[in-house]
Amino acid sequence: MKGKRILSISIGCVALILTMVMFTQFKTVEHTDIVAIETMRETELRAEYTSWQEKYQEVETKLQDTRRKIEEYKNQMSSQENATELLKQEVHEAQKNLGYTNVHGEGIVITLEDNSKAEIERFDLISLLNELKHAGAEAISINGERIVGNSDIALINNELLNSTMLMIHGKRIATPYTVKAIGDRKYLESAITIKNGFLDEMKAYEKDIHYSVEKEIVIEKYDGEMPLDYANKKEVKGD
Repeated sequence: MKGKRILSISIGCVALILTMVMFTQFKTVEHTDIVAIETMRETELRAEYTSWQEKYQEVETKLQDTRRKIEEYKNQMSSQENATELLKQEVHEAQKNLGYTNVHGEGIVITLEDNSKAEIERFDLISLLNELKHAGAEAISINGERIVGNSDIALINNELLNSTMLMIHGKRIATPYTVKAIGDRKYLESAITIKNGFLDEMKAYEKDIHYSVEKEIVIEKYDGEMPLDYANKKEVKGD
């Protein structure tokens, strides 16, 4: 009885992870820049419409796949051996999605650098991260630091040096800032090159930025911890 209860809870946790990944994809589709769309020419609108149709189809496919996996778990409940193997596979997939494994694939590499006219600011990096996430980036890093759920780009004042510095996971990052993102190359490129988008904004403020679309990018795993300050573990008592 205790084993079945633990197995049921484990499967429920994996189903929750799959649902969270699915909703992340929905957020990608929902964050459409209405202002930018209104300023597009007809040809640009047609291209963008086709792009969003593909994104919706991709989300629908992921939704169906998630439902299939959940149904598969239900069917395998009678066999603990089969369920355990499925759980192992999903745990590995969850670790990849959470940033705990090295990943590789196609994507984009963007470099931002200070110059004599303008400096790259914390908000610039945050804005770029949001654009890439909305375009479906599956993994992102800045200067080798993997971006995960609890990542934050902090601006720290150094009174001794009378200067400020940017930090991620307690580690200082400095110009040039190399941002790597793995995902659909076309989506990622269009996310930053859209008219009046991120690339145009950086150039308008005379900030140095260049990018390259790559067939193979390697992003290393997150090597820190994700502390839970308020979500405490709860022991499950069995019969």
